[in-house]
Amino acid sequence: PLEATRMNSLRIFAATLILALSALGQSTKADDPQAAQPTPTLAYALDREISAVEKQVLEAAEAMPEDKFNFSPESLNLPGANYKGVRTFAAQVKHIAASNYFIWSGLTGDKLPSNLKDGNGPEDIKTKAEILAFLKDSFALGHRATATMTTENMLQTPEHSKSTRLRLATFGVAHAFDHYGQMVEYLRMNGIVPPASQG
Repeated sequence: PLEATRMNSLRIFAATLILALSALGQSTKADDPQAAQPTPTLAYALDREISAVEKQVLEAAEAMPEDKFNFSPESLNLPGANYKGVRTFAAQVKHIAASNYFIWSGLTGDKLPSNLKDGNGPEDIKTKAEILAFLKDSFALGHRATATMTTENMLQTPEHSKSTRLRLATFGVAHAFDHYGQMVEYLRMNGIVPPASQG
């Protein structure tokens, strides 16, 4: 079921991206002859998507107090619920960041951080400040990755990958949004309204 949800999220995201690219490709001269805007690029469209998810994930991570960073719904012992073994809030954030590195480094050729071994993130990164810095750095990599994207290379498969460059760029965004949804639930379980829902 989780894999099906992720595939549906990816399909929705891909459809949205196609619509966004179509809209970006239309000329604004018919609407406003004075508007001399540069022709949008694929890199620009993808970078906007990364910026959107980065803002929501980062604001949600900043909203959780440090003393709640290791919160997991398992600790609530909700009747009929089965949260045994789920990630803590901190682990959700580290997982997004670690995955960003694994996904987007294939587009830039950057080496992974030496302390990054798997999708759980580095074990030596523990405080809220350290986790937020790791998250920000991973999105900076995403912005560098989108800068490499062109309509000419988007369907190429990078070395050591089975996915196209376009799939890697968009999957990073879809994956981050998937875990952002879980972060939102964790915030609400602690009486915190997510910043994106604060009006």
